[in-house]
Amino acid sequence: MKVLLVYPENPETFWSFKHVLKFVSKKAAFPPLGLLTVAAMLPADWSLTLVDLNVSALDDRQVIEADYVFLSGMIVHRQSAHAIAARCQALGKTVIAGGPLFTTGHQDFPEIRHFVLGEAEDLMDALVADMERGTLKPTYRATAWPELGRTPIPRWDLIRLADYVTMPVQFSRGCPFVCEFCDIVVMNGHVPRTKSPNQVIGELEALRQAGWRDMVFLVDDNFIGNRKRTQELLEALVVWRRRIGPAMGFFTEASVNLAKSTELCGLMVEAGFKKVFLGIETPSASSIAECGKTQNQCDLAEAVLKLQRAGLEVMGGFIIGFDSDPPDIFARQFDFIQKNGVVNAMVGLLTALPQTALYRRLVEEGRMLAETCGNNTDAAINFITRLDRDFILSGYRDLMRKLYAPRHYYRRIRTFLRAFEPKGPDLRLSGPDVRAFLKSLWLLGVWHRGRVGYWCLLWWTLATRPRKLRVAIELSILGHHFRRIANAL
Repeated sequence: MKVLLVYPENPETFWSFKHVLKFVSKKAAFPPLGLLTVAAMLPADWSLTLVDLNVSALDDRQVIEADYVFLSGMIVHRQSAHAIAARCQALGKTVIAGGPLFTTGHQDFPEIRHFVLGEAEDLMDALVADMERGTLKPTYRATAWPELGRTPIPRWDLIRLADYVTMPVQFSRGCPFVCEFCDIVVMNGHVPRTKSPNQVIGELEALRQAGWRDMVFLVDDNFIGNRKRTQELLEALVVWRRRIGPAMGFFTEASVNLAKSTELCGLMVEAGFKKVFLGIETPSASSIAECGKTQNQCDLAEAVLKLQRAGLEVMGGFIIGFDSDPPDIFARQFDFIQKNGVVNAMVGLLTALPQTALYRRLVEEGRMLAETCGNNTDAAINFITRLDRDFILSGYRDLMRKLYAPRHYYRRIRTFLRAFEPKGPDLRLSGPDVRAFLKSLWLLGVWHRGRVGYWCLLWWTLATRPRKLRVAIELSILGHHFRRIANAL
């Protein structure tokens, strides 16, 4: 059996990191973990080919030679997924589609006849048997949350690791919190499920043996959703690092209440974690209460500072467009981000995702306008807002451009570096770091209009905080990407 696995092309978004790739000589930020994991669930004697459209083009010959085409993606991939499905249909090939895009929106793809809806572990045996018999059903729907102990090591051999900036590994699925706008509990449930520490280390060891020496993204919905299991994993990672001394580092996503646990923060840093993404959302207490984000009902500025001082860079997610947002929300968001040194601030417009509590409420109130495109930074809103729509869109564009204007962005880096206390040995520049730095000297230090801010940051860091030079260079390069996205809004 020959199976072609296809991953759609990423649109240009904050998360695509497209404008960073030229600095590090890579083709994409992350490989498609879902497809690589599904590939590992298929029979070992099947012939598998994976095509990531962010890395290479799809050839008609690859489609023609396949018995089946597996297609996966996120909501943001809708347009590319339609194009892939149409191409396969024209070539007479059967497409089997799964992943978040199709789990909550398969009805929008009439050109596809077969879907795997939900997590795949409990469905693959039946799917494989029906593929071999040629008796595929229209849908295979998960009816329970599978145990992650059954999840195999992804088929890393199907990709070229050197094409990517970061490798993804999953420890858990699900989140104990129920935020109105979030679809995590829809996709992965309210009770976090985890892999064992040995299972995760086995996946990391497989990556290490394959030659990976760079950053690893723990792609959990909430890394500390099950604190007991998280602590067990971190303790095992510390032992593994002491024994093996892997060069790879980690970053992940967690809820703000991570800052309340000095022990967990310390273990994360000792285990090699460098960054954490927090859903900070908004400094407006009324908006936090509106969306039911109880874990954020705390001193958010203090939480950010605690994590920075612990040795973790805080990347922040922020949202504009809550019903409770006051008219000065743009100024309040800007002030919070600047004063607290949240350098990588992913500010998006509130979006009603399919099957979420927010979506259901807005439907009941007659306020839904359209389905989401999956990109909350495209300056579009899919529901009727309380504040004037044009006021929100105009204010959002101005906020984004102001945040990533060179003088504000480089000032924010300095604020962060003052608070940031990296632990362990000096953060030395590797060979790829040096090459990226040299490229930044030309693009950011000569060609770009923000070159004065770049040079000021560089000399300031060398003079006052030389151990943090690598971090300053990385953030400068990331800022180039974010600035391009913000200016295109």
